[in-house]
Amino acid sequence: MIKEFKTQATLNVGLEILWAALAKDFMIIGPKVIPNIVKDVQLIDGDGGVGTTLIFNFFPGVSPINYQRERIAEFDELTHEIGLEVIEGGYLSQGLSFYQTNFQLSQIEEDKTLVNVKISYDHESEIEERVKPTKTSQSTLFYLDRLEKYLLHGALEDNV
Repeated sequence: MIKEFKTQATLNVGLEILWAALAKDFMIIGPKVIPNIVKDVQLIDGDGGVGTTLIFNFFPGVSPINYQRERIAEFDELTHEIGLEVIEGGYLSQGLSFYQTNFQLSQIEEDKTLVNVKISYDHESEIEERVKPTKTSQSTLFYLDRLEKYLLHGALEDNV
């Protein structure tokens, strides 16, 4: 039975800038946001919309996993929602049988966006403490924090 865990974060970045970084340019931006973790992101199949398949390659020794293959399961530009389902490697290698993260963005102010995160997961047996969604959500929130810092500071430095 699929279970859900929800959390949220407020980022001091405008909605459209954040949406572009999170849903459209993540292949380029992801490795820049967490350069010591993500080696690269490769497009395997698709055009960036629903059904697109990507591989996130991680640096050795950073994590017990070397890669994670994900499929864009949801993509809605009107509601600013994207859902990424792990289809191979990653958390599926650590005891989960299903893992999907959905991000839904809502503008709070001109330069402030609320990000609602929903993690849907399932497992066939007891999972270890390190892959429980309360723990995995910490890595998602860490990424959002680093993304905010990158968009506010790092992206400017890259363009100099």
